Amino acid sequence: MQSRRARAASACLVAVLAIALGGCLSGGRALGTPGSQSIPVGQSTQSVEAGGVSRTFHLYRPQGLTDAVPLVVMLHGGFGSGEQAERAYHWDAEADAGHFLVAYPDGLNRAWNAGTCCGEPQRVDADDVGFITAMVGAIEEQIPIDRARVYVTGMSNGAMMALRLGCQSDLFAAIAPVAGTLLTDCSRARPASVLQIHGTADDRVPYDGGPGKAFAFNGTARVDGPSAQAVNATWRAIDGCGPPTSSTTGDVTTQIAACADGRTVELISVAGAGHQWPGGEPSPLAEKLAGIPAPSTALNATDTIWRFFAQHLR
Repeated sequence: MQSRRARAASACLVAVLAIALGGCLSGGRALGTPGSQSIPVGQSTQSVEAGGVSRTFHLYRPQGLTDAVPLVVMLHGGFGSGEQAERAYHWDAEADAGHFLVAYPDGLNRAWNAGTCCGEPQRVDADDVGFITAMVGAIEEQIPIDRARVYVTGMSNGAMMALRLGCQSDLFAAIAPVAGTLLTDCSRARPASVLQIHGTADDRVPYDGGPGKAFAFNGTARVDGPSAQAVNATWRAIDGCGPPTSSTTGDVTTQIAACADGRTVELISVAGAGHQWPGGEPSPLAEKLAGIPAPSTALNATDTIWRFFAQHLR
């Protein structure tokens, strides 16, 4: 295991680029070896073999974690990285307050195979479902994880990957995509609670669905998927939900459906917000190059997602 500081020192140029561009597209309760606590407190980096390739992921372990702990998997957006997501979305501080472990995996060439998107992972049909599954297994070997409280969230391409994981794995009690859409088969999904967050003015992954705007600085192909409301309806059908109710406070509209076995499916729409993680860190260079506005302050997406996760067990 390497220290984060050593890795950053040997790859400073890559780190600068990641800061500039990251996030633009952006059964058993306690598994693991009893008493095993080899994951250090604070930040660390590990790797795992998945699909014949060594894949990296970053971890944050707060002080004082004992027994079986919850795990949140945070998936970066296209052009991003695990380290960029850790900096930008404030999950380490949330973990300190909520007493859970956070994993920030790195996509292949800064992207995820979310189905019909994105980049090299989609072109080579990378098994990112297998990678995330292997990563959770590797973490469980070092610290007991409460498998009733394993969650996944993601930004943009990472949100699309979170939805794919919800559709094609049984790891997660709840999923929370931000600025994403569903680009894969979900016909055999097992029920899970879902919270979507999406800006109504998103032009990269349009709130109303259809093709999104390409990134001007590199011509990246458009995302073309169903609307946020259609994705929400898909999960309401999977979870056996009743009709949703809706309320609005300021720029934030929250739609909630109560579902079977205590699950919920929710959609939070942020009026006027673009392709962003509300409450996250702005990236001025990325905004200049790609025309992406600063994140809305009408909602703290990280805090909202953790409160949602904390209410839902598998």
